[in-house]
Amino acid sequence: MSDNLNNNTNNPGKPENSGKANKPQGNNKSKFNGYWIYIAIAVFFIAINIFPFSEPPKELDWNQFSTMITEGKATKLIVVNKDKVEVFVKAEPEGESSVTEKTKKRGLGQFTPEGPRYVFNIQYPDQPKEINTLITSLPIEKRPEFKTETRSDYLGVILSWVVPIILLIAVWMFIFRRMGAGGGGGAGNIFNVGKSKAQIFDKDTQVKVDFKDVAGLEEAKMEIKEIVDFLKNPKKYTDLGGKIPKGALLVGPPGTGKTLLAKAVAGEAHVPFFSISGSDFVEMFVGVGASRVRDLFKQAKEKSPCIVFIDEIDAVGRARGRNPNFGANDERENTLNQLLTEMDGFGTNSGVIILAATNRADILDRALLRAGRFDRQIHVELPDLNERNEIFAVHVKPLKIEKALDIEFLARQTPGFSGADIANVCNEAALIAARRGKKSVQKQDFLDAIDRIIGGLEKKNKIMSVGEKETIAYHEAGHATVSWLLEYANPLVKVTIIPRGRSLGAAWYLPEERSITTTEQMLDEMCATMGGRASEEINFSKISTGALNDLERVTKTAYAMISYYGMSPKVGNLSFYDSSGQTDFTFSKPYSDKTAELIDQEAKAMVEQQYERAKKILSDNKAGLTQLATILLEKEVIFSDDVEKIFGPRKGRQPEEMKKPSRKKKPVEEAVVIEETPVKKPRAKKKSA
Repeated sequence: MSDNLNNNTNNPGKPENSGKANKPQGNNKSKFNGYWIYIAIAVFFIAINIFPFSEPPKELDWNQFSTMITEGKATKLIVVNKDKVEVFVKAEPEGESSVTEKTKKRGLGQFTPEGPRYVFNIQYPDQPKEINTLITSLPIEKRPEFKTETRSDYLGVILSWVVPIILLIAVWMFIFRRMGAGGGGGAGNIFNVGKSKAQIFDKDTQVKVDFKDVAGLEEAKMEIKEIVDFLKNPKKYTDLGGKIPKGALLVGPPGTGKTLLAKAVAGEAHVPFFSISGSDFVEMFVGVGASRVRDLFKQAKEKSPCIVFIDEIDAVGRARGRNPNFGANDERENTLNQLLTEMDGFGTNSGVIILAATNRADILDRALLRAGRFDRQIHVELPDLNERNEIFAVHVKPLKIEKALDIEFLARQTPGFSGADIANVCNEAALIAARRGKKSVQKQDFLDAIDRIIGGLEKKNKIMSVGEKETIAYHEAGHATVSWLLEYANPLVKVTIIPRGRSLGAAWYLPEERSITTTEQMLDEMCATMGGRASEEINFSKISTGALNDLERVTKTAYAMISYYGMSPKVGNLSFYDSSGQTDFTFSKPYSDKTAELIDQEAKAMVEQQYERAKKILSDNKAGLTQLATILLEKEVIFSDDVEKIFGPRKGRQPEEMKKPSRKKKPVEEAVVIEETPVKKPRAKKKSA
């Protein structure tokens, strides 16, 4: 029932939008677009077809047509292209013709006496001869004028040829403009697809972020200030024969502020700053990546001294040929080769410094990390207590907080949090306070925000049977009891059986921020992790699937202690951990099958030993365990002072300022602290699955 949640995003000590350059305010009036001409022409032709400027002739059938001729109403008949007959009639007095009245009421069209009033469609080739015979049979005074004409529709022919061509050209221009805009970094056409897409911050769009805006990261700032001084006063170094370092690689977990630190370097040095992502080099076109690298360094040389910052360089700098089974990405490798060439090709004292950021330095190509390219690596680690205090101070500035809020207290409750995590905590606390209708963000809102981020949203309405709830209560009480009675286990702060996220119950601990961990500390934490499963077996004589995450954690801890840290007497002081990540192609384990069997035996024995130890502790303190589980079933949430009343003061370290949390309103939403993961990361939380 344990779970480790590591939410590392990307922002340390300052909100992201604080580093945006202020763009000059220009004239925002919309400019004339040539596409409006094409739209106007299209609308004109559509209007001609929909709203004709003259009344269209009315069609007649043969009976109506012959009757009109025999009655002498037709004055002129014109056979057009042997296809139709245009009928001209005498002008009728106003009000006598319903057709004329309708004509006056219709849209734009008006009947004109000069045009044909009716039209008759010829149905077969010999029909014009029948019409001529019918006319000649009439008296002379009734005979209409009869003639034949051949007409050509030049406008229709022109439109039938020109309009499709215009449409093809328009589509072609649209597609190529879109391709150019997508691949050329604002170049506007496909021929500039190889241009660099780097965003430039210069004197017109100056970077406003400096080192004062970056909270924490003191060691990284001290190391990188030399680069800033180098860009400001290069002559001081070159006069003594020194060479400007060509590159610096910022390495660290996500959310620790690598990008913000690079932007602060540009703001401090007051030099042009080229910002680009590693993925912007790679395109679907062959050779585009290498071309963009060349163009980027060409622009950088023209604006030197300057800084080129490549974010997430592992997208293009991954080691070449690491996966021979499936082949390599030739385009990415060509881009990397060009980057290596450019970094070792421009002048030594040209004033162009390359900054890059990644959280996967172990997969970068060795040639990229050699001296002369990235001369130094700057490690940007997770903030410690003092640095978290500074980061909290930055992120609570825009919030309306209560005057009595202790920021140092919040920093102590968030070990293992990155700068981005702290920013998320502050934002979530403000949302929680607003949801509750408060006028300011209070201490409890921050604690609930930490609880929400680590464990997820509470599910108070989740349906559970009485038996399941009792099992969860005894499981969590077992964790709390064992951790309280062990000296080196992390101190307990809060236990709850309210479902939260994917867990059915949870226990919070306050881990000690330490650089090294001893065998006794790891074994005590492993024993406390097994307390839940041991409590189930002691009280119910059966076990459940709720200990899945507990078993996963202790198994990884045991194998790490044996195969990484050399903490097994039988295996000895051996470590099979590859910290460089540069192991070449190998398809076998770095130890024999006999050693693998020994590691398995030692890991199993270590876990079983701590499990029996947890069972013994719980058996010796079964009355306290039962009392603790009963209180947990009744209140659903208990704190360290409840455990202290049952078992007495703790031998080991006490949870600072969290022993007696306030319970005036909602005890479920009280103080949230986190527990250390036994192997690597200090930030963790035990949860029932």
